[in-house]
Amino acid sequence: MSKLDNKVALVSGSGRGIGRAVAEKLASEGARIVVNDLDEGPAKETVAAIEAAGGQAVACAGSVTEPDFGDRFVQTAVDTFGGVDIVVNNAGYTWDTVIQKMSDEQWSAILDVHLTAPFRILRAAQPVISAAVKKAKAEGTAIPTRKVVNISSIAGLDGNAGQVNYAAAKSGIVGLTKTLAKEWGRYNVTVNAVAFGVISTRLTVAADGGSTIDVGGNEITVGINPQVLAAAEQMIPLGRAGSPEEAAGAVYLLCTPESSYITGQTLVCSGGL
Repeated sequence: MSKLDNKVALVSGSGRGIGRAVAEKLASEGARIVVNDLDEGPAKETVAAIEAAGGQAVACAGSVTEPDFGDRFVQTAVDTFGGVDIVVNNAGYTWDTVIQKMSDEQWSAILDVHLTAPFRILRAAQPVISAAVKKAKAEGTAIPTRKVVNISSIAGLDGNAGQVNYAAAKSGIVGLTKTLAKEWGRYNVTVNAVAFGVISTRLTVAADGGSTIDVGGNEITVGINPQVLAAAEQMIPLGRAGSPEEAAGAVYLLCTPESSYITGQTLVCSGGL
């Protein structure tokens, strides 16, 4: 028996990077995964990788910022696997500049993806979880521990110059986490956050400013100036950026049965930074 056998896990932004590593880690422990990515191709690639390893997964592509996405995401889990046990709110990106140059669009876009989208997903999950708990009580069966892991950042805990939108959103997710831990304790749901430091993904690799991603028709520069990245790594006690697999390990810790009495907490995964 694996630790997450028969659990149903929703992982947003799991077509690439940290999200894919999380999806594959949870699947390797027996969870059935609802994979999401903005683009259908990467979502299907993650599903194929999980299935090739002997796991079960289904794709639910699309932007988490769409008003109806949370309902569609949760319904995919219910229709395909019969319920919801784990929710990992991971999807996101950065769109940086100093405050005097930041547009309302930049501000709103980052708050939408990092804070409003998780709110909508969790709001959509509540009726499903509540109904499952009521059914278990009526039948006199044990109520399983369900898990929510929201992704924050050390920028949300300490701030980071040039990221007022991102830092505000990631700080907000900590407040959402602490509040939902108090609201959902009665359902035997633990709600925690993981705050990442520098993790090596396509959004944080050393770049010269020419690497971009397309989000909603906006070409957004990604990557970190090589000198800035080198300086950051010198400040990390472990001396390097983390890998997506190491990031996934932190999320997995909060999904295991051993963490069933930990809730409302923020675990920092930063190599000591």
